[in-house]
Amino acid sequence: MGMASRSYKTEAVVLRSFRLGEADRVLHLYTLDRGRVGAVAKGVRKTKSRFGARLEPLSHAALMLHQGSGDLQTVTGAELVRPHSATREDYYRLSVGLIGAEAMLRLFSEQEANERAFTALTRFLDVLDEAPVSESRPALDPLVLSFQLKLLWLSGYLPHLTSCAECGTGEVPLVGYSPRAGGGVCAACAGRTEALGLSPEGVRGIEALLGSPLADAIGFGLGERASRDALKVITSSYEYHGGFRLRTLSA
Repeated sequence: MGMASRSYKTEAVVLRSFRLGEADRVLHLYTLDRGRVGAVAKGVRKTKSRFGARLEPLSHAALMLHQGSGDLQTVTGAELVRPHSATREDYYRLSVGLIGAEAMLRLFSEQEANERAFTALTRFLDVLDEAPVSESRPALDPLVLSFQLKLLWLSGYLPHLTSCAECGTGEVPLVGYSPRAGGGVCAACAGRTEALGLSPEGVRGIEALLGSPLADAIGFGLGERASRDALKVITSSYEYHGGFRLRTLSA
């Protein structure tokens, strides 16, 4: 293979970045063309770096990547598409953004393109730039709850909330969420499926977040109880299906 065929251009979002040696950084990228990619950006920690500022966490950039013989690709060019500095420069928004980035890292860990997941990620960051800053915990932000529910749906772990996931009845209210059954359960099934309790507000709120665009999540006025229920569904789905917890959610 020649040099030309091993280099390619793709849009990417920087999900995480950490130091390597004196001047380099290793980047966890989510790319439009190849899904999750690990890459090294050489020399970006030097003050005169050409593209250090374009490779900050949560930046959306058009990158030239070179596939060498190792696991990590090399960034050979970077042009900003959206810097998302409004998100990075505000502590609350940044905290919300990093929860979304970690969810993306854990749920979409394969090097395989998923255009819908990439689009959801870029929309989430676009909306976050304009999002109101809140006094509440970033983990309860309606935008990041909505984003994570959409990622669970795209991963095939959608919490089913229209009828009891265990017995199928749609005639009675759902009172709990069972990751094992894959969704909401009625009172009769809650005990035998080790369900977590859900309030009626929580069920309505989760359904509403799942059924509307990310941009609409901001004005939702979910309420504390519904937000906590949504977060409980998300974290229990991660633990049951993926066997992981997000570090950013325990902060």
